[in-house]
Amino acid sequence: MQKVAIVGCGGSGKSHLARHLGAALRAPVTHLDAVYFDDEWNALPAEKFAAAQRTLVAEPRWVIDGNYNSTLSIRLDACDTVVLMDVSTLAALWGIVSRQLRHGAGHKGNGVHNRVTWGVIKYVATYRRKMRPRVLAKIEEFAVGHADVVLLTGRRHAGRWLSEVSADHMR
Repeated sequence: MQKVAIVGCGGSGKSHLARHLGAALRAPVTHLDAVYFDDEWNALPAEKFAAAQRTLVAEPRWVIDGNYNSTLSIRLDACDTVVLMDVSTLAALWGIVSRQLRHGAGHKGNGVHNRVTWGVIKYVATYRRKMRPRVLAKIEEFAVGHADVVLLTGRRHAGRWLSEVSADHMR
């Protein structure tokens, strides 16, 4: 496990998992929100965002978290492992609310880029119905055959998997 793409709904625990997995694997972690947004929430132009990801995935080891469906194929083509945080809608909604309560809004420098708007709430509330099928289709198209696919259905499941990975890499 050298190149890991972590995807899933906002509030599912992608960034948390990425930080801990990166530490266990001793691999650099990139949170795509930190690449995509500047301090004033301005988005990087699409071509520069894609180019930045091509540079990131050319490295020998990495953990990258973020959905960004328009550039997902870049990460899926290059990864050896894809982790889908496949949590329930309620768990993801709780995730964005609890993150807001813990961290407040804004950029925190540790992968937390938090801005809860009605658009974000709608995206999270409709993710399983609208976006999840598209993400699964891209995983099937761009990762199956060369990458291990891990589906984690909740935070406890993610914690158990992370413990197993950490134990394997301590040996």
